[in-house]
Amino acid sequence: MVSSPQKFNKILVANRGEIAVRIMRSAQELGLKVVSVYEETDKDAYHIMRADEAVCLGPGPCRDYLNIARIIEAAQETGAQAIHPGYGFLSENPDFPEACANAGLVFIGPPPEVIRNLGSKVVARQMALETGLPVIPATPRLPADMEGEQQALSFAARYGYPLMIKAVSGGGGRGIRQVFDEKGLLAGLKQSRAEAMLSFGNDEIYLEKCISCPRHVEVQILADTHGNVVHLGTRNCSIQRRHQKLLEIAPAGLEPEVNSAICQTAVRLAREAGYLNAGTVEFLVGPEGEFYFLEVNTRIQVEHTVTEVVTGLDLVREQLCIAQGKPISFSQNQVVERGYAIQVRINAEDPKNNFLGSPGVVQVYRSSGGPGVRLDGAIYQGYEVSRHYDSLLVKLTVYGFTWEETVQRLGRALKGFLIIGVKTTIPYFQQIVNDPDFKQMNFDTSYIDTHPQLLDYREEEREVDKIARLIAEINAHGRNPYA
Repeated sequence: MVSSPQKFNKILVANRGEIAVRIMRSAQELGLKVVSVYEETDKDAYHIMRADEAVCLGPGPCRDYLNIARIIEAAQETGAQAIHPGYGFLSENPDFPEACANAGLVFIGPPPEVIRNLGSKVVARQMALETGLPVIPATPRLPADMEGEQQALSFAARYGYPLMIKAVSGGGGRGIRQVFDEKGLLAGLKQSRAEAMLSFGNDEIYLEKCISCPRHVEVQILADTHGNVVHLGTRNCSIQRRHQKLLEIAPAGLEPEVNSAICQTAVRLAREAGYLNAGTVEFLVGPEGEFYFLEVNTRIQVEHTVTEVVTGLDLVREQLCIAQGKPISFSQNQVVERGYAIQVRINAEDPKNNFLGSPGVVQVYRSSGGPGVRLDGAIYQGYEVSRHYDSLLVKLTVYGFTWEETVQRLGRALKGFLIIGVKTTIPYFQQIVNDPDFKQMNFDTSYIDTHPQLLDYREEEREVDKIARLIAEINAHGRNPYA
């Protein structure tokens, strides 16, 4: 059973943190009531305060955000007629939209069969092949036995190293590893299976030829129930650490003919797949402009803000309207990318300690601002960053008319933050902003590995930081600890 578009006036956001707040903003602009959900271990989260109603799903941590039956029950209890999954958690689980449909609720996203097909990298590759898209040579699913190892070794003998081992399901860099020889391949098969099982509930993996030092480019698409499919240009997500994106840029900076071809390719695949709502088609682009289909993300992306900034369009608003059966509010020829946008993910992590999470209480929080600055966050002074949840504090998106202006604005905006109580990735991004290669837009997926000097910085506390820390400690303890 698949939910059909219908009018609704109240939605439940089945997520937490900044993306939940982001969805609420567009929903409330449209006059919709919003229900938030939370776990007991997340009871002080900011997204709860921004909603019209809030429902506790259970004690947590994390498991209740994945409890489909309980989320459906929360929607029914509060009279919500639709559910937005955000990203992560249940957003790419085809059982979730199916359960929504069975309960008479609208799922704000693609139909379950589309998520099921495109969520499997192997099925998506086959669909891309049938549509005539260029794809990277790869194996089918590898059996979990000696036969699977033999298939992998035969593939390696044909295409050579390095190779990529990938989980069939999911995303976020989990279950993916690059291998350079037979020993690494055999060990990597076991490691990727274990990681895939832990992250996605199945251990299916496959092998793919490695494209050395490509750019990682994605195309934002929208599709409605009236047969309209449009793209909103490209994003460059090449700066990654362990296959997880750190910094995103729009547009991708491709040659005009390559940019046009890759966008039209994404639209063609979306049409063939019967896509609906928002999604992202991802590609690897070689040094000569050749590109290969990579995968489809069947949800809103963390980095959607850069597309919104350069196009002036609200992707979440479009998602909500499409789910109600309305056509996309603009045509393809009205989509214009103007200037540049960069997004960085300010996480509670210690870059110098292998980006280890830095849980703790945010004693002081002063956000940045000024011209061309957008913030998407869900923290506040006194908020406790938990080890149980994602370490993202705030997404900083900056806009400039030229690339040079945008980089300069990013540097200024990063300096404008004051976050005390947890370590953050801000100093690391400040290193990137000052790197000559980054300033010249000279980077690909090898950027982090080939720039180890980015970690060579000293953490110096500014005078304003020292004063803010002292004030915070006086407020917390009722006395000057240094008196």
